[in-house]
Amino acid sequence: MEERKITEQSGRHYEQFEVGDTYSHRPGRTITETDNTWFTLLTMNTHPLHFDKEYAKQSEFGQILVNSAFTVSLIVGMSVRDVSQNAIANLGWKEIRLPSPVFVGDTLYAESTVLEKRESKSRPNAGIVKVSTLGKKSDGTLVCDFERTMLIPKQGYGIKI
Repeated sequence: MEERKITEQSGRHYEQFEVGDTYSHRPGRTITETDNTWFTLLTMNTHPLHFDKEYAKQSEFGQILVNSAFTVSLIVGMSVRDVSQNAIANLGWKEIRLPSPVFVGDTLYAESTVLEKRESKSRPNAGIVKVSTLGKKSDGTLVCDFERTMLIPKQGYGIKI
C-alpha cells in the first residue's frame, strides 16, 4: 500500500476570508513579570515604569506597567494562526490604540474581524485582506485595537513544505 503524507493546513488563503467574519484567537496568554522585563530590555526600552517596582509604585498606576509594544506584539502574535500564517507580507497597521493599561498577571485574549478584501492589482496569485483586531483582558476590558492589512496568497500559491 502506498503511504500518503497528510499535513494539516494552518492559516488561511485569500479565498477563505469573508468580509464580516470574526476569528477568536485562542488560547489567551497571561503576562508574567519575566515576559515584560525581557521584552523591555531586549528592545532597549529604558523607562523604569516597566521594570523598577519601586519607581512604578510612585506612578499613577502604583505597579509595573506592561510595555505597550509587548502588548501590541502579543496581540498580533495571537492572530497569526488565523489571519496571517500564510501571508506574503504585512502591508501596514493603522491607528494602533491602547485605551487601558496592562499589568503583570493580566490574561489577554484577541479577536479579528475581516473588514475588506480585494484581489491584488500587481500580483495575480494574491489578494489584500484588511482586518480589525481587538485585544482584551479576561474581564473584557479593551487594551489594544488596530487595523492590519496583509498580502495573502490565493489557494495553490505561497510557500509549500
